[in-house]
Amino acid sequence: MKLAVPDLISNSYFPALAAVELGFFREQGLNVEIDLISPVNKANAALREGVVDFVGGSAHAALSVFPEWGGVKLLCAQGHGMYWFLVMRAELKAKRRDIEAVKGHTIGAAPWVEMGLRRLLAAAGIDPVRDGVKIVPVPVAAGGGVNFGLAAAKALENGAIDGFWANGMAAEIAIRAGTGTIVLDVRRGDGPSECFNYTMASIASTDRLINSSPDVAAFAVRAIVKAHAALKQNINCATEVGRRLFPPSEANLIADLVRRDLPYYDASISQAAVYGLNGFARDLGILNREVAYENVVATQFCHLWKV
Repeated sequence: MKLAVPDLISNSYFPALAAVELGFFREQGLNVEIDLISPVNKANAALREGVVDFVGGSAHAALSVFPEWGGVKLLCAQGHGMYWFLVMRAELKAKRRDIEAVKGHTIGAAPWVEMGLRRLLAAAGIDPVRDGVKIVPVPVAAGGGVNFGLAAAKALENGAIDGFWANGMAAEIAIRAGTGTIVLDVRRGDGPSECFNYTMASIASTDRLINSSPDVAAFAVRAIVKAHAALKQNINCATEVGRRLFPPSEANLIADLVRRDLPYYDASISQAAVYGLNGFARDLGILNREVAYENVVATQFCHLWKV
């Protein structure tokens, strides 16, 4: 079986990576491979076409190929809250929580990831056209197999963009290199409060798989829950996984990034989270109506969300 992630060298979807690499899928009798398919809408297209069995990506992106949540369900969360960072070039001297620092600048972001930034800016009263904000694809980060976070950090370093909206790995690399400063970290309270529930890192699968093989879907949920527990019990597990999958420099960073994310590692998906997710999607025009919680989330597995 295959689990697609849209970014590999990252903390964003690390619970899914850990569930595979630490053997928690194998414990459930599933032989699961990680497949890097980017951007996230292509990962979801592969899910729809049966090329992969699960997608570990941003929850709202399922709507890219499953209109109105038809044919897909969220099995569980990898982590709560919108998890991208707004980082600006260091020489701009942008202050933390100063959203207006984006005015007049070019911000790099991946397809579908950029939606979170666009909606956040709107909630903060910033109009990209009026205020001269250009949100563009990250240079050289086009096509499958690209790690967007690393590409964003490199583009910032090269001066190709003034800032980026990307994962914690990209932010950490830029900060340690002295090329960037964090302006927004939504998970930890920056930006309008409603932005937290715009999206989340989740595990999604098709109604087809859920209905034909509910035991397989259940095993996937259990694997993520076990990965959460293992990382909370021993953060060195993160380094172990990182050394298997990442270049040495990023492998040495991952434990620190995962440690910061541990408070958000919870497989549960609340009704409030789905309400926020659907509201975000409707505001963007990728969802046309309110969809009931049980039509978004595979609620038959909710009893498995806790250890």
